[in-house]
Amino acid sequence: MDIQQIENRINELHELLNAHNYNYYVLDKPSISDFEFDNLLLELNSLEKEHPEFLRPDSPTQRVGGEVTKNFKQVQHTYPMLSLGNTYSEEELTDFDMRIRKTIAEDFEYVCELKFDGVAIGLSYENGRLIQAVTRGDGVQGDDVTSNVKTIKSIPLQLKGDFPQKFEIRGEIFLPHAGFEKMNNDRAEIGEEPFANPRNAASGSLKMQDPKEVARRPLDCFLYFLNGENLPFSSHYENLMKAKEWGFKVSNYMIKCQSLPDVFDFINYWNKARNELSFDIDGIVIKVNDYRHWQQLGFTAKSPRWAIAYKFKAEKLATTLLSIDFQVGRTGTVTPVANLKPILLAGTIVKRASLHNEDFIKNMDIRIGDLVYVEKGGEIIPKVVGVLLDKRPLHTHAFEFIANCPECGSKLQRATGESAWFCQNENECPPQIKGKLTHFIHRKAMNIDSLGEGKIEMLYDNGLVKNAADLYDLTYEQLIGLEKILVSDVEKKQKKLSFQEKTVTNILNGIALSRKVGFERVLFAIGIRYVGETVAKKLALYFHNIENLMAATSEELLNVDEIGIKIAESILSFFKGQKNLLLIQRLKDKGLQFELSSQQMETRSSLLKGKSFVVSGVFEQFSRDEIKTLIEQNSGKNVSSVSSKTDYVLAGENMGPEKRKKAEKLNIPIISEAEFVEMIK
Repeated sequence: MDIQQIENRINELHELLNAHNYNYYVLDKPSISDFEFDNLLLELNSLEKEHPEFLRPDSPTQRVGGEVTKNFKQVQHTYPMLSLGNTYSEEELTDFDMRIRKTIAEDFEYVCELKFDGVAIGLSYENGRLIQAVTRGDGVQGDDVTSNVKTIKSIPLQLKGDFPQKFEIRGEIFLPHAGFEKMNNDRAEIGEEPFANPRNAASGSLKMQDPKEVARRPLDCFLYFLNGENLPFSSHYENLMKAKEWGFKVSNYMIKCQSLPDVFDFINYWNKARNELSFDIDGIVIKVNDYRHWQQLGFTAKSPRWAIAYKFKAEKLATTLLSIDFQVGRTGTVTPVANLKPILLAGTIVKRASLHNEDFIKNMDIRIGDLVYVEKGGEIIPKVVGVLLDKRPLHTHAFEFIANCPECGSKLQRATGESAWFCQNENECPPQIKGKLTHFIHRKAMNIDSLGEGKIEMLYDNGLVKNAADLYDLTYEQLIGLEKILVSDVEKKQKKLSFQEKTVTNILNGIALSRKVGFERVLFAIGIRYVGETVAKKLALYFHNIENLMAATSEELLNVDEIGIKIAESILSFFKGQKNLLLIQRLKDKGLQFELSSQQMETRSSLLKGKSFVVSGVFEQFSRDEIKTLIEQNSGKNVSSVSSKTDYVLAGENMGPEKRKKAEKLNIPIISEAEFVEMIK
């Protein structure tokens, strides 16, 4: 073939493979055999390798390619990804309908859709080509997971038909039941923990760093919402029907309703029929159809007023409580866990459920041998919610909470006002040590992504690490060939896991890179009780370095925004511990960052000195965090709630209505982003 014929053949293969993909993954109507499809893909791959000038990013061969991603880039949403308001009763849905009818005088339609139980995603297309895929994140910005999303066969890389030049479509990525079951069986065979439910598995898959690994997972996606300037219709339902023609997988389980009774009929049908679906749903989404009415109804701070989610009540079943175990967390909290006679609940087999604490067990008088009610909170976490006392067996005994740690044998303590028992042996109790190490390497802490809970356990079990500083002493010779025997719960087969050269190199590189992580995340990583990510950042910005924080008094700590007595006491207690001080010194010696950088400490001016700001809404020039940093760099103070002591409320789009109402009531100036920028020029 000459060069023109080769290009024509590549374009022809693109069209053929995209059409067969659409038929198979969207329409569920295969048009050729897997063997024939693979041969076409092989031919295309071969031609692209020989002529890389014709390789396009939307080629079917690129679905399983892509570089390994170390960190997902944060991307601001063009249109904020708001969440929906929830309702669990027909009465609340009737109230929703009445509120709409007070605003809209004319007749209108509802669109009812299944509420898919997965991970929200926003897909951006330009000239019919997928250019970006972003997770919901905090609604304002999310993670760029484009490389991973390209591996999902039901998401088109190139559209067909008369699509707009530029638009965004949103949907839900999920794992069908069959694929989820196969994944868990495969994990069990190699001794790995099964996923708790399809939603968690889908979320975890989307955040994997290697797209080739994501491609091995049977992810699917339904699309349900269009955003853009030049959409073909001025109504939601009609635009989704058009999106089907462009190649998107839009659910067939969607109807238009002329009245609220029609909506109730749809809800009641799917409340019973949901277990017949091949994927999970947790409710029904009800939207007003016409975009004109959307503009009339508007938004609250968090959700649109023209849509609502009707959540199905959690499925509740009875089963036998066989025994009670106790788990020890990284902070020493001892949590009782029920071992249950296995039951199928909301699509998964449930064998264990949390019993929370001693008071919970006593208040419900839960006893071993009881028939107990179990449900899934939010369709995810199994929990015991009741006891069938009339079915209680004879000769049961009131349950007594343990007095000693189940892991290290230390005497348990329960602080005044606390509901939980704690193991105080924080430096010797194995699950506490492993929990602290796992917390230390977490993505939002030191971000040592080459390590994980399983590898931490291997290092601890082999005596190589007992605290975070030990990680920085690890050598290639210690790690190479390190082994662990895995036992499959399914067939009781043993499998040996060992660290090979690539794994060891990645671990040591990840540890080395963590030395560059900023002070606020190091402070979060060392694991002071009650000091979460946000509190650590506030402490770092206030005290600038670890020496100032260690020397702080209770009064000084309480001066920091959002620091209360409990957090202050926990910080003071932590820095009284000699082993904690030794750990910090060792980490400093290893080169970790225990002070803010000069750029972070930079004070641009004292223009806002003595002024406090409440920041609310979505902004054009800056993110909310960037605005808060600017306030601090100009000597101002950020506060979380409006009070008579607040000087300004800085309002962006969709600011909280309650904050606006309170500010107006207290006559506090409400300023725009432009006015704020003018203040600090």
